[in-house]
Amino acid sequence: MVKAELIKRSPLRIFEKSIQGGLGKGNLGILASRKGVGKTACLVHIATDKLFQGKHVIHVSFSARTDHIINWYEDIFKEIAKKQNLESAVTVHDEIIKNRVIMNFNQEGITTVQILRSLEAMIKYGNFAADTIIVDGYDFSKCKREDLQTFCEFARNMDLEIWFSASLKGEEPIFDENGIPYELKPFLDEAAVLISLKYTNKYVHLELVKDHKEIVSADMHLKLDPKTLLIAEEDD
Repeated sequence: MVKAELIKRSPLRIFEKSIQGGLGKGNLGILASRKGVGKTACLVHIATDKLFQGKHVIHVSFSARTDHIINWYEDIFKEIAKKQNLESAVTVHDEIIKNRVIMNFNQEGITTVQILRSLEAMIKYGNFAADTIIVDGYDFSKCKREDLQTFCEFARNMDLEIWFSASLKGEEPIFDENGIPYELKPFLDEAAVLISLKYTNKYVHLELVKDHKEIVSADMHLKLDPKTLLIAEEDD
C-alpha cells in the first residue's frame, strides 16, 4: 500500500470524525486512564499518523529516560507498515523521522513557562514548524489550572494542537455520572477533547467524554489492539 492510501484508510480518520474532524489547532486534548492501559501507545499512534501526513511533531516526555519513547515510535511504525503492507517502508521511515523531535523535562525542577519557552525556541529558532505537541508522563496532580491555561494560550499563539496523557490514580479511578474523571474536573474547561481508555471485555476501549464544548460520554467504536497496540476499529 502506498502512503497516501495508508493515511486514508487509517482508523485515525474515524478517531478524527468522532471529534468533529480532529482536535484542531489552538486546542488541548487529554487521553486519560489508570497507569499501564495504553495511553502512550495511543499518543504515539496519533503522532505517527501526523508524521505520515508530512506534519511536524514535538514529543515532550516527563519520564526519566527517553529511549523507550523512541522504541515506541519504532514499534508503532513497524506494526503500521506490516499491517498495511506499506511500500518502501524504509524510505518512508527515514522521511518522517526528520519531522519528529523528542524533548525531555523533569516536572519537579521546571515551571510551565520554562517548558514552553524551550518549545518556542525549538519552533522559532530551531526552525522546526511543529503542528502537534505530544505531552507524555505529565502529572496533573502536581499542576494547577493556570498551568493548563498557559498551555492553551501557547497552543493558540503558536497555532498548534497539544495532546496530553493523564494517569489516573489507583486501580479503579473514580468517574462522575458523565464519565469525567474526578481528578481532571478542575481542568475540564481547558481540555477541548477528553477521552477515557477503559478495559471492557479484555480490550481497551476509547470513550469520548468531552467533544469540544459538549459533554457527550460516547463510545468511539475504537479500541487498542492488544497485539499491535494500535488504535483499531472495534469490529476489526
